[in-house]
Amino acid sequence: MERFEVRNGNVTLSVIADGPHDPAGLPILCVHGWPELSHSWRYQIAHFARLGRRIAALDVRGYGESDKPAEIAAYTMAELCGDVAAVIDALGGRAILFGHDWGAPIVWNTALRHADKVAAVAGLSVPYIPAGDVNFLEAMRRVHAGRFFYQLYFQEPGVAEAEFSDDPLTLDKIFWGISGEGLRVQAYAPKGPEDRFLTGMAAPEHYPAWMGEADMETYRKAFARGGWHGPLNRYRAQDLDFATREAVKGRHIEQPACFIAGTLDPVRGFVPGHDSFAAAGAACDDFRGTTLIEGAGHWVQQEAPAEVNAALERFVAGL
Repeated sequence: MERFEVRNGNVTLSVIADGPHDPAGLPILCVHGWPELSHSWRYQIAHFARLGRRIAALDVRGYGESDKPAEIAAYTMAELCGDVAAVIDALGGRAILFGHDWGAPIVWNTALRHADKVAAVAGLSVPYIPAGDVNFLEAMRRVHAGRFFYQLYFQEPGVAEAEFSDDPLTLDKIFWGISGEGLRVQAYAPKGPEDRFLTGMAAPEHYPAWMGEADMETYRKAFARGGWHGPLNRYRAQDLDFATREAVKGRHIEQPACFIAGTLDPVRGFVPGHDSFAAAGAACDDFRGTTLIEGAGHWVQQEAPAEVNAALERFVAGL
């Protein structure tokens, strides 16, 4: 495993990589979500490196060893896609992208904004939905009126930062709480608009096989150093994305694409009564299929690495 830096404008990005340099083969670049790190792709990096593939993962700006600008405008989708494009250039100029959670919209949009650099794209947990004339945050205010919705709670700078920084078990509760195991043993009562993110969330009594104490400590140390402001600013930049959506509005993904998620992932029910995974390929012109991992929660590539690696390997082999 190696770590190197890539510069995109005034932001320095930290990247880990493994596997042989193969000028004839396409590298893979993995993009994590919230609240994660390049470490979240450890199982995929090990797997594809063993297969002889060059595979890399970056710490998204705001996280880990990458720079952490303070401004909300530094976390727009256009800026984040520019970071991915810069790392692709460092890897040779063209790559296959894997993205999870926020990393999924980032790789979907990189496939649109930097199409010549993206050979194929796999989205995990968040299917591709083209930008349109409905502001997501405004829609969620209507859908979740009178109820707690975490992305709305994140909008006021400093509020969630204070909650998360005050609880030493924040990350333990988040990773456990929306994993498959956590969702099976915790019954979450509906939260009101005055509740906080961690209300009703318990830390695990023991760590699951996929997230050992050493892994958990990697996340804890990274967030203790880097804080929560940058990661939360991604949620706050969504109104800026909506205002500048014309470049991607209504567009389909033209590259080969696939979707992978856990059957218990809460993203599936963001809109009550609607299965957001049911038509994951509707706006992908070369869709290679959906893989749903039974019993897995939100952290699908960590919770079910064997199944996810098999699905990703099939996808890459079919390109």
